[in-house]
Amino acid sequence: MSQYAVIDPATGETHKTYETATDAQVAAAIDSASAAYRDWARSTTPAERAALIAKVADLHRERRQELGEIIVREMGKPLEAAIGEVDFSADIYQYYADNGPALLADEAIDLAEGSEGTAVIRKSPMGPLLGIMPWNFPYYQVSRFAGPNLVLGNTIILKHAAQCPESAAAIEQIFRDAGFPEGAYVNVYATFDQVSTIIADPRVAGISLTGSERAGAAVAEQAGKHLKKVVLELGGSDPFILLSTDDLEATVQMAVDARLDNSGQSCNGAKRFIIIDELYDAFLASFAEKMGASAPSNPMDDDAVYGPLSSAAAAEGLEDQVKRAVASGAEVVVGGGRNGTFFEATVLTGVDAGNSAYYEEFFGPVAQVFRVPNEDEAVALANDTPFGLGSYLFTTDPEQAARVADRIEAGMVYVNCVLADSPELPFGGIKRSGSGRELGTLGIDEFVNKKLIRTA
Repeated sequence: MSQYAVIDPATGETHKTYETATDAQVAAAIDSASAAYRDWARSTTPAERAALIAKVADLHRERRQELGEIIVREMGKPLEAAIGEVDFSADIYQYYADNGPALLADEAIDLAEGSEGTAVIRKSPMGPLLGIMPWNFPYYQVSRFAGPNLVLGNTIILKHAAQCPESAAAIEQIFRDAGFPEGAYVNVYATFDQVSTIIADPRVAGISLTGSERAGAAVAEQAGKHLKKVVLELGGSDPFILLSTDDLEATVQMAVDARLDNSGQSCNGAKRFIIIDELYDAFLASFAEKMGASAPSNPMDDDAVYGPLSSAAAAEGLEDQVKRAVASGAEVVVGGGRNGTFFEATVLTGVDAGNSAYYEEFFGPVAQVFRVPNEDEAVALANDTPFGLGSYLFTTDPEQAARVADRIEAGMVYVNCVLADSPELPFGGIKRSGSGRELGTLGIDEFVNKKLIRTA
């Protein structure tokens, strides 16, 4: 049986299975991407490629309903959020269509005094790239990788998550319909062994992976063996630090929104809520009430707050995490129950450093709440994690905001806001959350040959 299948997590129904690629098909995908890089990408300009990416953006908008319904079936995202993801992906493609050529312009270097001639940095593509994408944002993750790199002139071999074969095919069709030639963007239903084959091929210039720590370590090891550039966006256990507020209820609502976004299945979702002592009791009471009032429902419902987890295995794993946390001393303030793939919004307290949950990522609607006496303790707790993706800081003191933001060990700090991602804002982390950046000006600057041209 194929490992690629659309299994609706809300119902358990298998809609369709897809055959994994044969070794010959994988070889053909590499050949095609290599030929497109050599014959098409190297003979077109960034402006010409950007015009095609603009058509990709348009097609996402035209097909938003159809595309949204696909990922509801694949991974259970509520329909409104699914369509919102399609729209955001279109915005990302549009950003690189509008800004990519300028971002790739030559950069002049001021020569040392007394030197004659000129020197410039010319940004040029590296070659075919392998993208290994996750299930939690099937369109968004692809857009932030494929958009900038196709404008740059790298070609794409895309291995999507096993539960997202339908959206993978739909994305490939969009690139074809937009006018990209064969091989510019190739979807392949590869096995893990075949992924290794692609990485090892000398024509493949780099790899971008978004996924688990285990997958990231495996791919990075293989990429290192073959001296390939790799970008990794892995897990996160992002802190939400509350030091002061002039509207506690609004802040609590943002905390709930940041935890339940994508049914709690976002790498950069707020997961550890670190609350200053004088606000802790009021925050916890309101937060638990709002979380308890939020219930998972059919993702096709118009008023769905959040849906099922992505699979039965994901729900069972999250349940096991909660049970282990409680067995080690944590208290369930609200929630904790599971009904198939539907998991209650859950609030845990009393999680200390001796509890395995303290250092784990909870990939679902489970929040940990901590009390701290002061700013220093808040920062120390926020940084006491193997992860370093995003973070959220709430304070009414601008000087404190700047000071604490500097001290947080993470790739991103959002001050007094949540769910504020945007195409122009770089995304990525440090520590075990990965390396490299996507989106913004930095996102087009990863898989690029920054060629020095010095003329006397």
